[in-house]
Order: sequence, then structure tokens, then C-alpha cells
Amino acid sequence: MASKSYSNLLDLMGDTTLSAETRMGAMTTRCVRAGGMTRVATSPPGICSESRDDDNRSSTQQEGSVSTDASVLSEESRMLIVAHMLPLHTKPGPDSNSWSFEWDRASPLWQLKDGLPEEMEVIYVGCLKVEVDESEQDEVAATLLENFNCVAAFLPKDLRTRFYHGFCKQMLWPLFHYLLPLSPNHGGRFNRLDWQAYVSVNKIFADKVMEVISPDDDYVWVHDYHLMVLPTFLRKRFNKVKLGFFLHSPFPSSEIYRTLPVRDEILRALLNADLIGFHTFDYARHFLSCCSRMLGLEYESKRGYIGLEYYGRIVGIKIMPVGIHMGQFAASLKLPDTRWRIRELQEQFKGKTVLLGVDDMDIFKGIGLKFLALEEMLRQHPEWKGKVVVVQIANPARGKGKDVEEAQNEARTLAQRINEEFGNEKYKPVVLLERYVPPYERIAFYTVAECCVVTAVRDGMNLMPYEYIACREGGSYLDVVAGKIPEAQVVKKSMLIVSEFIGCSPSLSGAIRVNPWNIEMVAEAMYNAITMKETEQQLRHEKHYKYISTHDVAYWARSFMLDLERTCRDHTRRRCYGIGFGLSFRVVALDPSFKKLRTELIVAAYKKSSSRAILLDYDGTMMPTSHKESPSPEVLSLLNTLCNDPKNVVFIVSGRPRSKLSEWFSPCKKLGLAAEHGFFYRWQSVSEWDRHSATERDMPVMSFEWKLVAEPVMQLYTESTDGSYIEDKESALVWHHRFADPDFGSWQAKEMQNHLESVLANEPVTVKSGAQIVEVTPQGVSKGVVVEKLLLMMEREHGTLPDMVLCVGDDRSDEDMFESIAALMNDAPSAEVFACTVGQKPSKAKYYLDDTVEVIKMLQGLASASDPSTAPSLPHFTDIASLHI
Repeated sequence: MASKSYSNLLDLMGDTTLSAETRMGAMTTRCVRAGGMTRVATSPPGICSESRDDDNRSSTQQEGSVSTDASVLSEESRMLIVAHMLPLHTKPGPDSNSWSFEWDRASPLWQLKDGLPEEMEVIYVGCLKVEVDESEQDEVAATLLENFNCVAAFLPKDLRTRFYHGFCKQMLWPLFHYLLPLSPNHGGRFNRLDWQAYVSVNKIFADKVMEVISPDDDYVWVHDYHLMVLPTFLRKRFNKVKLGFFLHSPFPSSEIYRTLPVRDEILRALLNADLIGFHTFDYARHFLSCCSRMLGLEYESKRGYIGLEYYGRIVGIKIMPVGIHMGQFAASLKLPDTRWRIRELQEQFKGKTVLLGVDDMDIFKGIGLKFLALEEMLRQHPEWKGKVVVVQIANPARGKGKDVEEAQNEARTLAQRINEEFGNEKYKPVVLLERYVPPYERIAFYTVAECCVVTAVRDGMNLMPYEYIACREGGSYLDVVAGKIPEAQVVKKSMLIVSEFIGCSPSLSGAIRVNPWNIEMVAEAMYNAITMKETEQQLRHEKHYKYISTHDVAYWARSFMLDLERTCRDHTRRRCYGIGFGLSFRVVALDPSFKKLRTELIVAAYKKSSSRAILLDYDGTMMPTSHKESPSPEVLSLLNTLCNDPKNVVFIVSGRPRSKLSEWFSPCKKLGLAAEHGFFYRWQSVSEWDRHSATERDMPVMSFEWKLVAEPVMQLYTESTDGSYIEDKESALVWHHRFADPDFGSWQAKEMQNHLESVLANEPVTVKSGAQIVEVTPQGVSKGVVVEKLLLMMEREHGTLPDMVLCVGDDRSDEDMFESIAALMNDAPSAEVFACTVGQKPSKAKYYLDDTVEVIKMLQGLASASDPSTAPSLPHFTDIASLHI
């Protein structure tokens, strides 16, 4: 049975007995209503009671009662931290029917509060690390909400198993660490039931967030791969929710990620967040490459910020590795237990150099590779036998399965073999600790170790090197406190050997970076680390400590929060609405003035006007871009009706060659045509084609000799780019790469553009890139230029600009038309201007129609107004196929 969804969390707040440990630092709450939803906010001690008759509540509040709705809106924003697990330690209480809770102060989710504004309230949403009986869930939920500001999500056992041990650990975790399910025993094969469980759990988390969120004020920060589809559920419920997501694991390259059967669903779900965070540029680059290859989205970098435009929304990409809590380690070093354990370890390893590893027991941490490297070093440098020890702390595995057992067996076997070959009764080169090591003991190991070794073959961030540096810095002062040495003689040094494949590697410039698969390389790194001069170790330590002390967990949280706030700044200004079903749901964000063009509105303006200009794009406007057929007789009849109205000037403005346009529209004798984006144009079929020129005197002598230079360059790139081709127009050359590899095609396009700009620098042409094209055109040629020229010629002929202009287009080249018309028609404030794009997307136009069918229906309305007698004979298109014969 799924967890209950409570519409009023105040109903859960009964009298509960808390342990003394829970009561320490407990937070009391008050509850206020926001949009029909209970909202939790911190207050002085004492829980207020909420009136059942909310609608009749008096505006005059007695002392201790709840606040009014107005006060809710004036409060500071809150942060909702949503993660798989709550940052809490849970254990049974004094009696069998109670639980005791305390904060997990080692969790980054708890530590990140230091980076948020002091006045910002933090609410956590997640699961507990223990299973709570269904009969106890209400009481536990009330206790957590009242005392810890935590909203607990309880998952049924079967659902939790399929979600966590199924999809998360058997599918996502291996895949994100570059392990493909090549066989049933090698990684996890995709299981549709596990995926459905994953989606169901994310939906449960969304319900929990909805119980407490005030969508107009609060921020939501979702963490890690367990909840990657949660942004879709939240965005579907609240289109303008301020939502950030941070991935704490690696993100694989597109070649790996594309093997995931639900790849598009997860990508689109992540894009429903406002800001997506990654530890390193490599992880972000892989994500952007997946968006490009699978969704056709391109990113742009502007003033240091990376963003993806997704249906009018700018989704920010944040690259910021998480840090550690420096104060926590400084305080832990002063604990009596820590000092006692340090002294004990110093005595245990007296006269020996300690190399330390702290890893989870799984196949990606490279524990076996580390042991093999030690074995190789002792063989190459036998003089270090009896002098060097590798202490490996193997934390209990988070997952389970055959892979974990194999990693455990390999580590035990190698440790035993090395100890038998190089050790004796008093000396063991490998100390393998397969048990839970409490924080104070782990800090003691960090302090006594001369070198820290990380040989993970793939890992997200891995904060162990940061923790080691902090402990080596603080541990240097223990001898000063003990009075053993004066402070002036303190030597602060450390050495790091880190794998190239972990997230913290780029930030540790003083570490010895290794390929963990190269055993000889790691062995040599170990030898270099333990034999390095002390002054060099000090310099490297100083560099590392400076970085980790300034880039701590608070810095990470503060930086993410500032970027999230900046990304969400336009939410209130934008007009948003949702489209799509299920996990294909997304939000389209539009300018407030952008609205659908109603036929009755434009027909009314049409009837009142005496001089009209109707300017229509062809591909994507009069017909779908996926079709190449000529217009149907019905469309030609419609255009003829509009052209026969003496008040109208009708033009098709297209990128097509003039030969094609002449052939297709030959039945429309009065129709004006502008071909190749306006380079050629004519007013009627009996007119001669005119062409673009900077001045009229240039018209007869324009040369296209530049093609002799540009075409060989394009041919060179075409031969080396599979799927690309050249389109030779009369006035332009276009290189298409829509069928090429997305990344390679884009790269080649940039290279070609630079190459062409260089060789054509002295020619009267423009080199520009577009939607999967690079185009060379004569200077000053665009749809905007030709439209401006046509309107000015109408003004010369009639003495005034037209009092109604309709301009319809669907792509980037048509935006030039909208911009030119807006600028030119400012001189005619009484004129009605209808700039309309096809499709609901960001545009310089003020109106939109959904598709080509609606464009034709709108033109039908105008044709009927021009010649009512033809209205019955005009076709009423209800299907896109009826537009073509």
C-alpha cells in the first residue's frame, strides 16, 4: 500500500513523545494556509492550532494564532531540499513503539544550509533510512515535521526494492559509471516494471512537495539521480515553480547514455528544471551533447553562463563541485576520542609510512587496482618492505548483488596474497578494514596518513581527498596543543594520488593524477609520493588547502542558490502554459503580449482597411516543411481570391529558387513573389524579375565570381563530413549538415564559417550560420530587406503606407520580416499590423497560429471578406493532407 498523502499536515501533529536526544535543538512550527495548502514556517516555541473554518477566520488575529494570508506572501522565500534520503539518523527509542531522530551532520544536505541566507527557512523532503510500520507512519511524520521541518515519504517495501535496488542501482548507477549491460550478469538489463516503480516513487515525492510548497515564493532543490523525473511532475503542477536539480554522480557520454531505453523521458524531465548542476565540465558537456544529439537542442554561453533554450525557457547549466564543511572537521579534531585514536594509530604505525584509502565497497572504486599497484611498487622497490602500509577503509556497500561480492572477494584475496608475500608476523603491508568506521576514527586515519590514494575507475565527486587535506591541516596543531613542539615548527604537508576519472581531480592541481588501470603508473606514483621532498609536499598541501577552504559546501550552496535565483527572475513576467502528456510534458514560456491570432479579429480589421499588404512565407507556413509538393489547387484558388481584391498586395516571400516559385504559382497572375530570401522579386507573373542591389546602379553588374572561391571550400568539407551536401542557388551557396553527426557537423560548420570568412573577406558577401546550415549570400539580402522595399514602393505608389499589414512566417529568416515591419510601420501608428509566427514559440511576432491548417483557415476568412460570393466554394481544410495533391 502506498504512503498516505495528507491534504492537511496539521492533522498529523498530535502529542508525541520524543527522546531527549530529539528534543535537543528541536524546531517548533506554526502552520499557515497558502493557496489551500498547509505551509510550514519556523517560529518561536509553541505550536499554534489552526481553525477548521478557514474561510470565516477573522482578520484580527489573537496573540499566538496563525497569520493571515497576506503575511504569508510577505515572508521570506523558503528552500525545499528534496532528496532520496533525509539527512537524519534514526534509531529505535527507549520503548519498542517509538523512534529517536537526530541530524546527520555529515550529510551535505544538512551542511548546505550554511550557504543559504540566514533568514531562509529550509524544509527537507525524503525517506528515512529505516522501515517504519504503516501504523506508526502518521506519528513519525508528525514528529519529523514538528521538530525537524522534514516531510517524510514512506514507500511500500516492494516499490522501494524495485525503485532503489532495481532501477537506481541496477540500471542508472552502472550506466552512469559507464558499465553497459552486455550480458544479464554484466550490469542490469532494462526492466519496464523497475522503470514504472521509479516513476511512481518520483510521483510520491512530488505529492509530498505539493503538501508544503508555496509555489509563488519557495525554491525547490532536487538532488541526485534517484529523482530525475521529479521536475516534470512539479512543473506540471506549478508551471512557474522555481526549481533546481543537482546531479551528484557522473553523467555519461552520449554513446553510453543513448543505450538507455527511456533516455528521452529522463532528458526532458531534467529540462523541466530551471537550473541543472554538475560537478565538472565533462559531466555538463556530456549532458549538453545528449540534448543536442537526441533532442536537437543547442546551448549557448553568454557572459559566463551556459543555457539551453527549451520551448522559450532558458534552462541554466551550473558547473560547481561540492565542497566539505571545514568547521565540522576542525571541531572533530578537538574531540577527546579523536585525539586518543590518533595517538593509538601513531603508535601502531610507528616507523612506517601510511598510505590511506577510504572507499565504498563496489566495483567502481578500484580497491583491487590499488592493492595491485602496492604489490608492484614493493617488487620494484624492495627496500620499502616493512616501511610502507596501505590502510584501506572499505565502507559497507550501498547496493547488493554479484558485483559487490566480486569486489569483496577480489579485495580480500589480493590483501591476503600481498601480506603473505611481503609481510610477516609483525608487519602487514595491507590493512583492510571491512567495517563501519565512525567519523572520529576516520579523521584519525586521515591525520596520520602521509598520502591519500584514490584509484576509482569512475566516480562522481569523491570528497575524501578534501577531507584528508582538512585533517592534515588541522592535525598539525595537535602536537602544538599537546606541548610537544612550538607552533613555529609546525610542518603542514600532505600528498594526494587521485584517479583521472573522479570529479574532484580537476580541482586538485597539486595531486599526482593517475590512470588507475595502469598498474605500473600507480605504483610509480606511490613511490614518488612517499619519496618526495618535504618542501614540495608543503607547497602542494598549501595549494590544496587554499582551494578547499574557499570552496567549501557553503560556497557551493550559495553559488547554486544565486544562479537559481537569477535563472528564475523572469518567471513572473513570462506567460507559461503546459503541453504534452505524461513524461513528455513541458512548459512553453512566452512574452505576455504574445497571443493567438483570432480570425474574427483580423477579419474585422481587414474589412475596415482600404490598403493591405499580405506577406506570406511558403515552407512551414503555406505548407509543412516535411513536404516538397507544390501547393494544391485549393490553396491557389484561395490566393487568387485574395489577389483579385484591388485593395490587396499579396506576396509569397520564400527561400526557394525563383524557377520553382514561378512554376508552382503560375496560375496566380497577380501574386507577387520574392525568391531566395528576397534576392529576386517580381510584382506579378507578367513582370520581369528584379534583384537585390545596394543601389539601383549596381543591379546590372552584380557578379557571382565569389562562388568560384566558396564552392571548392564547401566541397572540401562535404567530402570529409558524411551526410552533408551543397545547395547551389542562383544568388547563394548553402551547406547543409542536418543529416551529419550532430557534434561533428556543428564543429565542421564553425570551421567552415571561419574558413569562408577568411577567403571571402574582400567579397561583397555575408557568411552566416543557421539551423544546420552555413550560407553565403550577397550582402544585405534578407526577407526583412525585401519586405521593407516592397512596403516603401507601395508608399511611393499610393502616397502612404498600407493601413493593414499581415505577415506570416515560421522560422528564423522570417523574424527579419517581423522586425522590419515593426520598425517601418511605427511611422503609421493608425495602421493595423499583424505579425504572426506559426507555432507557439518565442518570436518577435506578437501573434501566433498553431500550424499551417490554421494559417489556411485564417486566409479563408480574409478571402470570404473580400468576395463573399466565393465563400461557399472555398474549401474548409480539416486535415493537413488536404492541403496538397
